[in-house]
Amino acid sequence: MSIRRPPAPLLDAALVAASLFDVWVHADASEPLRMACALAAAFALLLRRRLPRLTFLLTLPAVLLSDAVFAALAALYTLAVLTRGRTLLVVCAVAFTCSNLISLLSPGFGFSIPSTFIALGYTAATAAAPVFLGRLVQARRDLSLRLAEISRARDHERQLTAQTVLARERTTLAREMHDVVAHQVSLIAVRAGALQVGSRDAEVKQAAATIRKLSVQTLEELRHMVSVLRTAGGSPVELIPQPSLADLQRLVDNSDIETELRTDLSGSLPPPVQRAIYRTVQEALTNVRKHAPGARAAVRIRHEHTTVRVTVTNSPPTRPTLSLPSAHYGLVGLRQRAELLGGTVTCGPTTDGGYQLCLTLPVAGTRGRCEPGAQRR
Repeated sequence: MSIRRPPAPLLDAALVAASLFDVWVHADASEPLRMACALAAAFALLLRRRLPRLTFLLTLPAVLLSDAVFAALAALYTLAVLTRGRTLLVVCAVAFTCSNLISLLSPGFGFSIPSTFIALGYTAATAAAPVFLGRLVQARRDLSLRLAEISRARDHERQLTAQTVLARERTTLAREMHDVVAHQVSLIAVRAGALQVGSRDAEVKQAAATIRKLSVQTLEELRHMVSVLRTAGGSPVELIPQPSLADLQRLVDNSDIETELRTDLSGSLPPPVQRAIYRTVQEALTNVRKHAPGARAAVRIRHEHTTVRVTVTNSPPTRPTLSLPSAHYGLVGLRQRAELLGGTVTCGPTTDGGYQLCLTLPVAGTRGRCEPGAQRR
């Protein structure tokens, strides 16, 4: 558990207060010069973060003329934390030692006296303590920065590894889609074509033609998806044209469902809104084919002030429903797409046993062009 450091202004105020207490203990008010130097040294600590060298120089006179040395020690510690020049720190420590030793001079001073060496050693140790402590704090700070850099580098390495794994999985998925899914859809298209040519029943021929047409479209989309999956980090793949409102009629015609389409919208809507409308109708008609065989569908798209509302309603099924696999990802995708555009998707059964899906999207500032009438398939 890391210890939370106090705010810098609070710490500076505490150091100034401690220096003033040191002045009160060691300075004599009857000696104005020493008192002024000691007070100047105490308040100079307010500059220690921005001007550490100047702060130390301002505290030296107090060491030279009085016993109030706390401010100089604090300034020396700050200098050791903020600077990397070892020579400068040695010079400052020697300056403090000499200044403090001069203030201790007495008539009996001499290097032949053992007490002189004791005072010199004590003063040098006093000057060395804040220097070593400051260097220790600086080393700890550098170590923390280095650890943070290592952590960021490891995170970047993990991201690169994850991207490599994802690219490998995409390549594997593309291979499986090409070798398995595309092959099976090709067989469906071939069999449907053979059935269309060999059958004499008109309804069977029409159904076989629809199956073959949808299979060919599915193969084209699969080929594009395979190319996208295989292009991981390479040159961008040219995207196929995105659907718009102009493609709704073709979607309804190819749905093989008796569908009534009514819309009063024009193609002036933003492309993301048009794609959302198209994908919603596409998913709804797909669900009708899967879960309501033989049902009729009605698609209503209308503009209401600053809102576009799309409603797809189907009647109850007229044939037995086949049990088909479904993970409901289609509806989840529609809801996510609508939320990105600021809209909503709701769905649920109707009172007559059918089902209804409703998309609401905001389209502020867009006006629809009225195109009355119904189109049936």
